[in-house]
Amino acid sequence: MAVFWKTMAGGLLVSLSLALLGWGVDGQGNGRGKKEVSGGATVYLGQDRQLWRPMIYTTVNLSEIRSIKSSFQLRTFDPEGVIFYGDTKNGQDWFVLSLMDGIPLMQISREDILVSVAGGPKLNDGKWHTLEVSHQEKFVVLEVDGSNRLVVGMQSKQTQEILVGELRLAVGGILIDKENMIVQFKPQMDGCVREGSWLNLNIPWEAEVEELWPCYQNIRPGSYFAGTGFAIFNTSVFPTKADRMVKTELWGDFSKMDGTILSIKAPGQEMIFALVANNNTKEVTLLFGEEKLSMQNIFKRLVITFETDKLQVFQDEDESKTTTFSITGSHPGYLTPWREGRLAFGGLLGKGEEDVGSQFLTGCLEKIQVQERDVDLDLSVKPMSISSHSCPA
Repeated sequence: MAVFWKTMAGGLLVSLSLALLGWGVDGQGNGRGKKEVSGGATVYLGQDRQLWRPMIYTTVNLSEIRSIKSSFQLRTFDPEGVIFYGDTKNGQDWFVLSLMDGIPLMQISREDILVSVAGGPKLNDGKWHTLEVSHQEKFVVLEVDGSNRLVVGMQSKQTQEILVGELRLAVGGILIDKENMIVQFKPQMDGCVREGSWLNLNIPWEAEVEELWPCYQNIRPGSYFAGTGFAIFNTSVFPTKADRMVKTELWGDFSKMDGTILSIKAPGQEMIFALVANNNTKEVTLLFGEEKLSMQNIFKRLVITFETDKLQVFQDEDESKTTTFSITGSHPGYLTPWREGRLAFGGLLGKGEEDVGSQFLTGCLEKIQVQERDVDLDLSVKPMSISSHSCPA
């Protein structure tokens, strides 16, 4: 056994880390106040928690490892985020598997080596992909759907020691300082894994949360708001044009939305703008200061332009459904929130610095653009309770 561990130590951490992936949403307590979840079922990776904290984690005694080949399935529209982390020696040697621009990215630290390798097909197409990891002599091989391969070879000049002790495993987060990685990325991923088969071990995982969110059976691109949270941005991240015009575009089936779609306010001021859907009245209402515009919720696209002297609202491509608000002395400094305010998607901004929201949106926004650029809700400044890249189909 000692000879086995000495020869396998270089690559075993990597194959273990990738391979030990698979768990279920059903679970029970373990006597330490943490919920245990079983292996093999489908789990959603994008659940709310502290940004870099793993959602699922476990510890394995290295003496129990008997297999070095594993597989699981991944489905996501999200181009970026952590899938899996593993380490030995309490974090001295570690491995991270993530997506960057939709492509698999492996980062490994072992002894005197730090390496980052990306390659293979884009996986953020909303389809289930099978990932298989194996250790082959000095190489770790990641296969996607049985063919596309990403191969990492590592050989240290230092004398390899016998690997003993424990292996820590984590899903959806890491257990080291993020600055230790070569490639930095956004950690949370709106994605699911299922059908994990790993190392022939039947071990429990501990959950960071009390209840795990389910995965939808079918998904489509978009951002889904479940009526429990919203995304907040500092408006300063959206550059205004030379003419000071700000253009916001929203796509989706507005007849299936209910709650606040959009709200804008500046610090210390009253709400300057809000867009609210009411599924009972079948209307979408635009609130602009003391003015109000109600529209039938039968459109699929809404364009709102904020200009120095006017605010315009366009429904679909129909010019006859254009409404213009002239800006007079009744709306002094109404563009101020776009320079130093906050913009929320999916909820009504509250008073004060805490931005406690209300009237949250239930529904799917298929696409969001500000200044003709797609808005990535993963970049919001507060936790969201939103599926940032997918909606139930």
